[in-house]
Amino acid sequence: MGKQVLLTANDGFEFDAYLAEPTADCKGAVLVIQEIFGVNQHIREVCDGYARHGYAALAPAIFDRAEKHVELGYKPEDIARGAAIARGKLDLKLTMKDLQAGINYLQQFGDVAVVGYCFGGMLTWLCAGQAQGIRCASGYYGGGITQALDVTPKVPTILHFGDMDAHIPLAEVNKIKAAQPRVQTHIYAADHGFNCDHRASYSEAAANQALQRTLDLLAENIRPSHSGAGV
Repeated sequence: MGKQVLLTANDGFEFDAYLAEPTADCKGAVLVIQEIFGVNQHIREVCDGYARHGYAALAPAIFDRAEKHVELGYKPEDIARGAAIARGKLDLKLTMKDLQAGINYLQQFGDVAVVGYCFGGMLTWLCAGQAQGIRCASGYYGGGITQALDVTPKVPTILHFGDMDAHIPLAEVNKIKAAQPRVQTHIYAADHGFNCDHRASYSEAAANQALQRTLDLLAENIRPSHSGAGV
């Protein structure tokens, strides 16, 4: 369904992205922010899913600044490699430039929402408070948000966490709720990574409920391009 496109950040850096477009009328656009596993099969499937719901969906390869063509699975060695790139090789200021480039690209399709998972969930939080040109945000199990509670979302934002997530204990979720009471924070009977059906922690019930809440958020906040033009 999708295709590879090339994006350019405002510092001139060029990097890859996966774009999925709806076959019928486009309702708007979604920036999909990857986990620590790169723009892999799951993230492409997430984009394809949003396209089936009528949205142009773009997943920027934000690891490209550190290493090109990163596409990992979910074995312990994949987790270690992905975490090493995310935590040790990326400059988040540059990553935010890359995400902004993705947002700018998507504006041809209409209003833009941001949706992200794990590492991308934390970046979704940063986008909600710092990015330009987005209308809403939905972040899934974003580790590290408690270290960025000085960021206040400028757009309607919802967060999703699992109550069995050892990476993000409920005590951390409660800190987020206390610091940002206007942010809708949803807790599911699920583990970390519950949205990914390639992982043992996948929960169909939690994934479906979180997706419906996200689709409701999109329907309330984003609209298509007036021209109806795509690429």
